[in-house]
Amino acid sequence: MTLTATGTDTLGNAGQREMAQRAQRDFAANDALMLRALGVSKTFTLHPQGGVQIPALHKVDLDVSRGECIVLVGPSGAGKSSLLRCLYGNYLASAGAIYVRGSALSTTGAVVGAVAANRGAPADQSAPADERAQDGQGTAVCTELTHASPHQVIALRRQTLGYVSQFLHVIPRVSTLSIVAEPLVLRGVGAREAEDRARALLSRLMVPQRLWTLPPATFSGGEQQRVNIARGLIAEHPILLLDEPTASLDAENRDVVAELIVEARERGAAIVGIFHDEETRNKVATRRLELKPVLRAVA
Repeated sequence: MTLTATGTDTLGNAGQREMAQRAQRDFAANDALMLRALGVSKTFTLHPQGGVQIPALHKVDLDVSRGECIVLVGPSGAGKSSLLRCLYGNYLASAGAIYVRGSALSTTGAVVGAVAANRGAPADQSAPADERAQDGQGTAVCTELTHASPHQVIALRRQTLGYVSQFLHVIPRVSTLSIVAEPLVLRGVGAREAEDRARALLSRLMVPQRLWTLPPATFSGGEQQRVNIARGLIAEHPILLLDEPTASLDAENRDVVAELIVEARERGAAIVGIFHDEETRNKVATRRLELKPVLRAVA
């Protein structure tokens, strides 16, 4: 199934606020939904070029539920990676809203800026980043990512949002085993258990054991990417954002990664990914979202 990115009609400010509040209430009330993008746009301003504005995304809508893998498709320059970075909070969306169902906790364990709201009631606009939706099974925190504080974004990444980028970016001189185990340690898993799970995942991804104690800076591109994938998948985040994780892998390793993604999906993870290999897309996707380039630049 292929969907086309669409946007909301032009509304006045009051209409936009009402629509955003309704979308947040609906999102909070639907426990299956893990991620929602509503009218997301992104424009880059080139200040050294006289302030030329380059639009990358225009009013993209996206809902992702538990157990779904939505594959982003479209030509180069359509904004696929930009959308993933907006969903992860690396880029701040220029317009629109991004709702994430997940824990937005401070380092002391307290909810940061969350407001108690009855299901179906309007969120308190004095603290728009979070809404706590009560249900019979406990409390879920829904965060509006474009208004979240840096601390909230960090907490969401630790507990909820997993991300595999196109390239491995890590602190130099740290061993591969420590790099892969770190997301578990940050979530409170003991170091020994975290390293055991890291060993198991590195083995499955066919990273040679002789490399585990070494920093990955001198590894081949494919080896670095497998370390990157292991680090991104090990914590079993409820939401996974995957930016071309198989681009530098051979067919055998692509198959292993596809198996891991399908297992995460069947476990209930909500996944958004970019895969340029059609065979991998067919293995992992439950739906596709087609993005089209935004054509005009504004001086």
